[in-house]
Amino acid sequence: MALDMDFVRRQFPALSGDWVFMDNAGGSQVLSRVADRISDYLLTSNVQTGATYAPSQRSTERVREARNAFARYLNAADAGEIVMGASTTMLIRVLSEAMTGSLSAGDEIIVTNTDHEANIGPWLKHEARGVVVRFWNCDPETLELDLDDLKDLMSERTKLVCVTHASNIFGTINPIAEISQIAHASGAQVCVDGVAYAPHRAVDVQALGADYYIFSAYKVFGPHVGVMWGRRDRLLELDNIYHFFFGKDAVPHKLEPGNINYELAHGAVGAIDYVEELGVMADATAGRGAIEAGFRDIAEQERAITARLLDFLGSRNSIRIVGRNSSAVEDRVATISFIAGDRDSKAIVDQVDPHMIGIRHGDFYAKRLILDLGLAPQNGVVRVSMVHYNTLDEVDRLIAALEPAL
Repeated sequence: MALDMDFVRRQFPALSGDWVFMDNAGGSQVLSRVADRISDYLLTSNVQTGATYAPSQRSTERVREARNAFARYLNAADAGEIVMGASTTMLIRVLSEAMTGSLSAGDEIIVTNTDHEANIGPWLKHEARGVVVRFWNCDPETLELDLDDLKDLMSERTKLVCVTHASNIFGTINPIAEISQIAHASGAQVCVDGVAYAPHRAVDVQALGADYYIFSAYKVFGPHVGVMWGRRDRLLELDNIYHFFFGKDAVPHKLEPGNINYELAHGAVGAIDYVEELGVMADATAGRGAIEAGFRDIAEQERAITARLLDFLGSRNSIRIVGRNSSAVEDRVATISFIAGDRDSKAIVDQVDPHMIGIRHGDFYAKRLILDLGLAPQNGVVRVSMVHYNTLDEVDRLIAALEPAL
């Protein structure tokens, strides 16, 4: 069943204006129900959790509801496996800090050059303690991560493999389940940055087999808050980074120093409710099944708009699509990057801006990748990052603005 686009767009107040938003990988527009929930929390239950009096009990229940909702969203086995924080960047730093006691000199960590710096920099910090960090680089011609290259990098000292689920430059979806199998066969754990994937497809952490999965709700139609799932046995192994009286078994709280942002956690539930509602409209049963059904319709809408833009870009001899040319839902998300010969990418975006279409140029904090591909001198790539609320008409409007710019 196709999405009811009139219904979809009514849920996002910003879409009623004149601008077309195609910089969604930097942050999506926010649902009105999310803003309503944040306001309601602040005006009716803005007290500390954990006390015996009724308003505190209500606040506690609302935070518990958020953990349960994110567990449902990720298909986690236990809501206690949900850790919340300011952002994906901060949560990976929290995870890196909490793994300090598990890493010794000579241990090895594998990172990729296709990742956002959030899943690289925190791990490089351990080099000062004698931990070896190895880079799993994509092929500079195919732009793919080769699983055989990963196997060659693995050793008996490998403790962790860090990889993105979908590249925020290429839009390429990586085979996390296979990567997890390779890592686990050598006794290593897997940390997945799911930021560029989570707005586009249903995430099933049990099927993926990774040990940690992190994403940002503000790129999934919600507020500026991050979410980390970790297998309970892995979370129990981590160091406590909160007050000394939090024991190692105080999961997830030992990984949430200063407590979480209660109103944003409560607000973010609105985004999960929204995806569930899309699934129910597609005749699915509420709950996890509705989330999966909602994302199936989301994926199909995104496939259609991605195909329209890729067809246009592929018709121009001067354009190189930086990523896969396929629009298939199993191959990529609706994040499309390109260059136009050796032209300055900023100049192209500057010509699109007056048309009131928000796209972007640069390295998008995947700076190592842009440097390795030799694209820094031309101000990186032009990136068009769409989500399901974008329409074919909006893509056509972008194409009309791009043609004279190219």
